[in-house]
Amino acid sequence: MNLEYFIAKRLVKDKAYKSNVSSPIIKIAIAAIALGIIMMIVAVATSIGLQKKIREKVSAFNGHVIISNFDNNQSQANIVPISTKQDFYPHFNSVSGIKHIQAVANKTGLIRTEETVEGIVFKGVGEDYDWSAVKEYLVQGTLPKITAKFTDDIVISQYLANRLNLKLNDICRTYFIKEGGKGYNLRSFKIVGIFNSGFQEFDANYIIGDIKHVQKINKWGSDEVGAFEVFIDDFDQIEQKGKEIYKAIPSNYDSETIAEKYYSMFEWLKLFDFNTIVILIVMITVATINMMVALLVLILERTQMIGILKALGATNWSIRKIFLYNAAHLIIKGLLWGNAIALTLLMLQKYFKIISLNPESYYVRVAPVDINFLYIGLLNLGTIVICLLVLLIPSYMITKISPVKAIKFD
Repeated sequence: MNLEYFIAKRLVKDKAYKSNVSSPIIKIAIAAIALGIIMMIVAVATSIGLQKKIREKVSAFNGHVIISNFDNNQSQANIVPISTKQDFYPHFNSVSGIKHIQAVANKTGLIRTEETVEGIVFKGVGEDYDWSAVKEYLVQGTLPKITAKFTDDIVISQYLANRLNLKLNDICRTYFIKEGGKGYNLRSFKIVGIFNSGFQEFDANYIIGDIKHVQKINKWGSDEVGAFEVFIDDFDQIEQKGKEIYKAIPSNYDSETIAEKYYSMFEWLKLFDFNTIVILIVMITVATINMMVALLVLILERTQMIGILKALGATNWSIRKIFLYNAAHLIIKGLLWGNAIALTLLMLQKYFKIISLNPESYYVRVAPVDINFLYIGLLNLGTIVICLLVLLIPSYMITKISPVKAIKFD
C-alpha cells in the first residue's frame, strides 16, 4: 500500500476532515453518482429489453428472413407457390448461422358470425412449424397439432376473438375468395387456442392453422407453399445473413428481412439507442460536475495539509493522487448504492411487472428489462474512468498552492 493511498484512507476516516461545509457537498456528490448510475442502468436495461422483446415478437410470427416468389404481389396472400423441393429446405446448409426454416402459406378471408364480420389472414403452417415462440403468447387452450392428416383446429388472437365474440372450442365459419374472384370456399374451423402477442399488426389480422387448407383452396400440390420463414442464430447479423440467403437461393426467388419488411418499426427502435446515449452523457456530466465541486472544496479545506506535505518534500503529483484516491473512494461508494438500487428496481419490474405500457404504441403490455451484467460492469467502469480523468483538472489547482502561504492559510 503506497503512502498516497494510506493518507487518503486516513482522511476518509477522519471525522475532522468532514467539516460543516464539505460534508453536505460530499453527500450530494455521492448521491449524484448513485442517481446517475441508476438512470444509466435503467435506461440501458429498458432500452435493450424493449428492442429485444419487439424483435422476438416480430420474428415469432414472420421469421427473420422471408423467402418468396418474385411474382407474388404485395398483398397478404401468396399467389404464386414455391416448391418445397429446394436445396435449402428443410436444412439451409449453404449459409451458416441458420437455426430453422419452415414453410408457410397465407390466404385472405372473412370470418362471419351472427353479430359481425372481420377480414383475416389465414396463416397455414405445416409439421415443420416452430410453435415455441407462439406458445409464449398463448393465453387460453392449446396449440393445433399439425400432422399428415387434415385438421380444422386453429389458434386465434384474443383481439379477434373479442371483436367476433368467439371463445375457446367455438366453430368459426370462414370464407375464402376463389382464384379469379368467382365464388368462395367455406371452411369451418375449431378454436383450440387463443393468443395475445400484443403485436397489434399481427393480432388484428392473423389466425394460424393447417397449411393443407390453403393448398386445397388454391389447388396447389402437397409440395407447394407460399413462402419460407428463416430463423437465424444472431439477430445482430440479420443484414449480413439476409444478403447471404439472397445469394444462396434461386434467382427467381426473393428474400426480405423483417428489418426491411417492418422498416418504420425498426427505425423507431433505433431512436431508443440515441435516447439512451443522451441519458448517459447527461448523467455522467452531472455526476462529474458534482465530483469536481466536491474535490475543489476538499482541496480548499485541506490547504494547510497540502502546504505541510509540500514542505516535507512531497511532489505535486503525489499530493494530487491523495485527493484522486479519495475521490475514487467517493465515486465507488456512490456506485455501490446506485447499483444496489438499480438492480432492485429492475428485479421488481422483471418479476412483478409493475410498469405497464400501451401495446398500440410500444407493441408490449409490460415494460421489459434486460439485466446484462456485462453492460452494467462497463457502465460502472466507464463512470469511474471518465470521472477520474475529468477530476485531473481541478486537482491541478494543488500545483498552484505555495507551501509558505498554505501553512499560514486559515
